[in-house]
Amino acid sequence: MGSLPHVVEDCFGLLKLYSDGSIYRNPEIPCATPLLNNDSVHFKDLLFDAKQNLHLRVYKPSSSSLTKLPIMFYFHGGGFCFGSRTFPDFHNLSIRLAAEFNVLVIAPDHRLAPEHRLPAAMDDACLALKWLQGLAMHENNENIDTWLTGADFDRVFVLGDSSGGNLAHHLAVRFKAGSIELAPVRVRGYVLLAPFFGGSVRTKSEEERPCEAFWNLEMYDRFWRLAIPAGSNLDHSLVNPFGPCSPSLGEVPLDPILLVVGGGEILRDRLEDYARRLKHMRKKIEFLEFEGQQHGFFSNHPFSEASEKFISNVVEGWQHQPLNIPASTPSLPEMQIEGLIMPIEASMIS
Repeated sequence: MGSLPHVVEDCFGLLKLYSDGSIYRNPEIPCATPLLNNDSVHFKDLLFDAKQNLHLRVYKPSSSSLTKLPIMFYFHGGGFCFGSRTFPDFHNLSIRLAAEFNVLVIAPDHRLAPEHRLPAAMDDACLALKWLQGLAMHENNENIDTWLTGADFDRVFVLGDSSGGNLAHHLAVRFKAGSIELAPVRVRGYVLLAPFFGGSVRTKSEEERPCEAFWNLEMYDRFWRLAIPAGSNLDHSLVNPFGPCSPSLGEVPLDPILLVVGGGEILRDRLEDYARRLKHMRKKIEFLEFEGQQHGFFSNHPFSEASEKFISNVVEGWQHQPLNIPASTPSLPEMQIEGLIMPIEASMIS
């Protein structure tokens, strides 16, 4: 008689992978954060992929002086194993973004690992943008949802948090500068909030600071074991953008990228290296470090002091020139605002 299946991977007791390949997932949303619902932003759910039964949530400011609202895609975090538009943290962040940016926020779900390993999430993210393209191509169709008929398809931004930031990077690479493949949709820039990257070679911050208040490197490794294709390692191209098997980005034209990281993050050095490499390739990327902050500071605490600084010092500036970020700015050395460190200059790259 064979032995009974035993747990080989356990994520907080909410997700368990057994030795026979079976999976247990707690159906309850693992978050005690109360949902933020107020009159400033309305939201509704729409189906964007009938085959996979994938939905997205659209957030629209209740009042706006703009006749056509810019669009911001928000891809949630969760290590590719958790997360949904319905999670309170992600819902609350989307409301904050819609209100502060004065944009139409679109928050898509994607299939989760280990039931659906990468590249499933990436495929779903691409499909969400393609869904928007389909609407833009038939904007005058009477079947288009009325919330989207007044959207500005020429001003689209992509913001991703943690694993969603990983997706945002790969979307930037996939659709390239100008996003011609998505026409008439035009992506103007990408915001990567502490993108979840990895690699077989540890960075200094990963070795010296393997634990934060909640997250630790062991958790990150567990997420990767559950998410990457079977037989792959941490240098898979979807994990490590500059791994030995990853395609070169030197000749890939990219739209502007803003990378945001907490100074106390395990991944801090890996993300700085990512920004330096792209800067060295003459890509339009800026690096913002919030001193002392840890992973998820914006999504978990969208009304914290650090989040307020992010909103007031960065987001509001995009109301006039959204994400027209120059490759370098002469005044950057003076741009330190109470722990907000802006950004890497070309001269800092060896």
